[in-house]
Amino acid sequence: MATCSLISTRFHSPSSSLFRSSTIKPTTTIQLSKTLHLHYPNLFLLRLPSPKLTIPLLPKLSIPKPLLLLCTSLALSFTLLVSNADSAAAFVVTSPRKLQSDELATVRLFQENTPSVVYITNLAVKQDAFTLDVLEVPQGSGSGFVWDKNGHIVTNYHVIRGASDLKVTLADQSTYDAKVVGFDQDKDVAVLRVEAPSDKLRPIPIGVSADLLVGQKVYAIGNPFGLDHTLTTGVISGLRREISSAATGRPIQDVIQTDAAINPGNSGGPLLDSSGNLIGINTAIYSPSGASSGVGFSIPVDTVNGIVDQLVKFGKVTRPILGIKFAPDQSVEQLGVSGVLVLDAPANGPAGKAGLQSTKRDSYGRLILGDIITSVNDKKVTNGSDLYRILDQCKVGEKVIVEVLRGDHKEKIPVILEPKPDES
Repeated sequence: MATCSLISTRFHSPSSSLFRSSTIKPTTTIQLSKTLHLHYPNLFLLRLPSPKLTIPLLPKLSIPKPLLLLCTSLALSFTLLVSNADSAAAFVVTSPRKLQSDELATVRLFQENTPSVVYITNLAVKQDAFTLDVLEVPQGSGSGFVWDKNGHIVTNYHVIRGASDLKVTLADQSTYDAKVVGFDQDKDVAVLRVEAPSDKLRPIPIGVSADLLVGQKVYAIGNPFGLDHTLTTGVISGLRREISSAATGRPIQDVIQTDAAINPGNSGGPLLDSSGNLIGINTAIYSPSGASSGVGFSIPVDTVNGIVDQLVKFGKVTRPILGIKFAPDQSVEQLGVSGVLVLDAPANGPAGKAGLQSTKRDSYGRLILGDIITSVNDKKVTNGSDLYRILDQCKVGEKVIVEVLRGDHKEKIPVILEPKPDES
């Protein structure tokens, strides 16, 4: 590409007067270059880019300054005429954007997985206090992701809790009504379904969480604060953590801890590895300051996989229970014992049928403590989390041996576990 040269004029002027004619020496130059400069040295030489011309001037010429400026202007005009038509492009300096390999990988991961992430709006029916009209008011929002081509959407249970209506917005901004297929309050997982064309549904690649390592990179995609798709990055900062379900308080085990920012609205969104595979559902953030800058937690995909399969097939998760209500751990600690205090064991439940005793009051109003569960199948129980953890490893219909402290002696009671009743 031909370059359009500009003029740099150099001349010498006697010190007597700047506006008098300048004395030009043979060493004085006018040089065409890429930048226009005006200097005052001792060489006057005209160079043109195409064709190249060198015009030496006669020595000791006395040229009036206006004439010198006129010659300079004519030389510039002549240079523009002899240059190529596309020489104006030389004035535009373009530096192509260069990204590092890791940046390109992150950009590609976001672009490939964003179509799988959806935005969920939780609507609740409320009555206007003045007009008494019944309105659907947004009471929350969150993220989710496409599970399969049948329109199943996976998210957190707390994202849809208390909703009278749900809206799912896909990556192309099309919105559909969603129906609840099923949910698991204990593990904070829910499955929705939308009647969307299959060509608009992009299932997310399912990975494995059993072989994760602390320090590997992770990526969280969601819709924080109701904004469009947002990507945050970080590393796995811990494994096999345990958090409590916001709905039931039951522990969720083997949770992934990450420093990737999980802000309000990220809940239910996917946590991905560097290959773009799903390794967890972003569910909570622990922030002592109350800001969205604490430690994030994600439910591992291996746990989610089994739950979603049951919800899609049966609409519920079959999980065994003892059928008891127990006291807070702090209350038992104040008694100076270790275990789970049975507050209520309904007669139609597994524990009630087996003969576990509830806490009650006698005719004088004195409190009579019920059984205190100290172990199940010879596994020590010190609090409610231990009890839930042991039951998660059992199956419906299985017989377990429950050891209880009754009064001042211990008893072993066989209990047949039953499925958890359906939630409405």
